[in-house]
Amino acid sequence: MPARSLPDTLAALLVAFTPCFTARTFPTFQALVAGFLAQPGLRTVTGMLTGAGLAGRRHHDLAYRFFASAGWCPDQLGLVLLDLITAVLITADAPIVLAVDDTLWRRTGRKIHGTAWHHDGNGPGRHRPAWGHRWVVVGVICHPPFLRRAICLPILARLWIPGERDHTPLMLARELLDLVVAHVGDRRVDLVGDAAYIGKPLQGLPAQVTVTARLRCDAALYQPAPPPTGRCGRPRVKGDRLPELIVLAGMTRYRWTPVTLRCYGQTLQREVLAIGCLWYGALKAQPVQVVLSRPVGSPDGYELALVTTDLAATPAQVIERYSHRWAAETAFLDSRHLAGVGQARTRTRRSVERLIPFGLVCVSLAIVWYARHGHPAADLAAHRARAPWYRTKRTVSVADMLAALRRTLLANQYRQGQLDQHILDLFPAALVTDLDPAA
Repeated sequence: MPARSLPDTLAALLVAFTPCFTARTFPTFQALVAGFLAQPGLRTVTGMLTGAGLAGRRHHDLAYRFFASAGWCPDQLGLVLLDLITAVLITADAPIVLAVDDTLWRRTGRKIHGTAWHHDGNGPGRHRPAWGHRWVVVGVICHPPFLRRAICLPILARLWIPGERDHTPLMLARELLDLVVAHVGDRRVDLVGDAAYIGKPLQGLPAQVTVTARLRCDAALYQPAPPPTGRCGRPRVKGDRLPELIVLAGMTRYRWTPVTLRCYGQTLQREVLAIGCLWYGALKAQPVQVVLSRPVGSPDGYELALVTTDLAATPAQVIERYSHRWAAETAFLDSRHLAGVGQARTRTRRSVERLIPFGLVCVSLAIVWYARHGHPAADLAAHRARAPWYRTKRTVSVADMLAALRRTLLANQYRQGQLDQHILDLFPAALVTDLDPAA
């Protein structure tokens, strides 16, 4: 799709990525982004070229060279995208909330760079082994005004290869976090993740960075270090060992407090308990706050245990912040099944390390575009008019956002009332109407 045929609204966003490419590579980037978002079929490398209307006009090596040998960095794309997200979806005085998680893309073949056997949480059976690529992804948690839930926009991704001791998933997460912190300067950053994404690699974070994660049930917690005694010898770096979590939850010295939470789209009544302590084995002398939660009226025990380095946050804020981590899971689902991220098949190292980050950036960019130029009320009304039996729909979905951008891309291909022949070959006539959301 030549740059002159891009919608002005999308072209204005893509201009921000100009410093990431050379003058010759940037038009290819524009075409592949538009082709990826406009393609209703497989988003392979040649599928992107076809979706851009360049099939038969440019050699397919143009697209393959873009991923295999062109001089651009996926991390730089992600940081530029971060600037767009903060400008459109996050207020200037609000902290940047990041979610970190890993996800698996299945692959076939043994000559593909970086493939290995991994545990697939979505697979059948007990052990669930799968051959493919596991990616550590960092996304920005946003709260668009036209949605009732938090949404995660992936910006950075790293391929994890088992066996590399210096590049564990948590170490890769720290590398991505350092990139964001260095880019945003003194702005506050809150990182949320599951129990696998808190540990020794996260020691020594800047003061404006906090981490909130699920706490392991066997975590060794200690009281804060006592004051110096004035005697000779090394002062103590930690206090006495605290009991296990299940014992702490039942101790009468701690008082549980009832709170009202807004998590996962529901209002929940819970009892919470906050304990200031040290998790010395993971974060050394960094003071942490452990938050336990359980349903109101529970006789003993706890339902959820969280740990955070944000000592100023209330237990309710900690739990609600952690609940937003689930948006990363839905982002992976939408990227796979709605946007087709990961459908491209390449083997070389640079192509493998670029394709997934490129696809995730395209999906996040589409949502940023919709936040700035979309029409949620009109799209929702049109959907209800077409499907009046679907009465539970209250907001637009990611599928609606992608469909709106796809319709804009298709409508921009009209020339004097005639659609480009390459586009006609791809799309049935029904998909270019203004009201069909499946386009």
